[in-house]
Amino acid sequence: MANKLWEKNVQVNADIDRFTVGRDREMDLFLAPYDVLGSIAHITMLESIGLLTAEELNTLTAELRHIYQDIENGNFRIEDDVEDVHSQVELLLTRQLGDMGKKIHSGRSRNDQVLVDLKLYTRDQLKQVAQKTHKLFEELQVQSERNKHILMPGYTHLQVAMPSSFGLWFGAYAESLTDDMLFLQAAYRMANRNPLGSAAGYGSSFPLNRTMTTRLLGFEGLNHNVVYAQMGRGKTERNVAFALAGIAGTMAKMAYDACLYNSQNFGFVKLPDECTTGSSIMPHKKNPDVFELIRAKCNKLQALPNQILLIMNNLPCGYFRDLQIIKEVFIPAFGELYDCLDMATYIIERMKVNEHILEDERYNAMFSVEEVNRRVYAGTPFRDAYKQVGLDIEAGRFTPDKNIRHTHEGSIGNLCNAEIAQHMDAILREFHFEQTQEAVDHLLGK
Repeated sequence: MANKLWEKNVQVNADIDRFTVGRDREMDLFLAPYDVLGSIAHITMLESIGLLTAEELNTLTAELRHIYQDIENGNFRIEDDVEDVHSQVELLLTRQLGDMGKKIHSGRSRNDQVLVDLKLYTRDQLKQVAQKTHKLFEELQVQSERNKHILMPGYTHLQVAMPSSFGLWFGAYAESLTDDMLFLQAAYRMANRNPLGSAAGYGSSFPLNRTMTTRLLGFEGLNHNVVYAQMGRGKTERNVAFALAGIAGTMAKMAYDACLYNSQNFGFVKLPDECTTGSSIMPHKKNPDVFELIRAKCNKLQALPNQILLIMNNLPCGYFRDLQIIKEVFIPAFGELYDCLDMATYIIERMKVNEHILEDERYNAMFSVEEVNRRVYAGTPFRDAYKQVGLDIEAGRFTPDKNIRHTHEGSIGNLCNAEIAQHMDAILREFHFEQTQEAVDHLLGK
């Protein structure tokens, strides 16, 4: 059995080992490439302060890049008797390079290793979330423009209220995603700060150059205070979880609308046949299962911040093993959100809208406000016009004029989709993804 990094002369009980390691080996596979990147940056810094020779640095860097390539090729695994990804990487180095491999841990702890791994992992995942969210945003905008002249009922209290349009409906969810993206950017920037060098949470007596590792890893800045750097474990995940939950909330609401509007009682939209499922007993059924699952999965994602909060909520400062459990709910959340974003984008692109909704007379009353406003323009006081139209409706004398004239910003006749797209583009530029990619490429010798 391979010794653990912290073991001395006593081996831990096998059941205790199983319980304490938990799902770490499984979760740490997601962190493996980032552990290697952190190690390359760390040893580059160690050489600069005289703890490694230039030759040792070159040898270690080459071997770490080889391990990174194995990870990328799917050939990396954490062995059964190895505790975590940090131990596995160091074990591989010592097998190949002997005592030289043991030198990479100088000036750091597994505490700041996992912190930097999680931050690099999170940074990368948030980039993918941003890209997939933007793709859904673009498809919603396309549908908004394509269907901007097609009217539909707007509802309050699930009662027919006023004229809306498919341009407004699709466009509303697009703009909602811009706010979600702004929240995502804030979470990204909080995650994109360097904790490496905080060691176990109290720094090191080695003269570590933390500014150097910040630059090498492409972080925006430092978590300066080493105690706070350790306090960031859990806090970072919670903040990111709130950002993911924001996107999930927008998608859950959109999915609910789609399920409702696809039903026969509404008939406002038609989902592509290949995206619906059938019934084992009713041959006519075409169920919106994909949107129902998106709704459920996104509602589950909205619970994620509370899960993380309840794990970390009553912990004092310093590291505690409780924080390990956060990985088990945090890491899988990205894959679930990716699936929901991909599926929603696919269906929205292929969704067909009903262009003849307003031929049904049950929707005539939604033009009542338009008639009130026309009378006000003609000089009738608003309260008098409101009463006149209400009495006409009750007496069955109301005949709607379906030619509506909405011109103000954000209304049916002036969707402001171009302005919303400009806002989204401005938010995306502020992530500065290119800076982090350049740093990673440099570490890998690309």
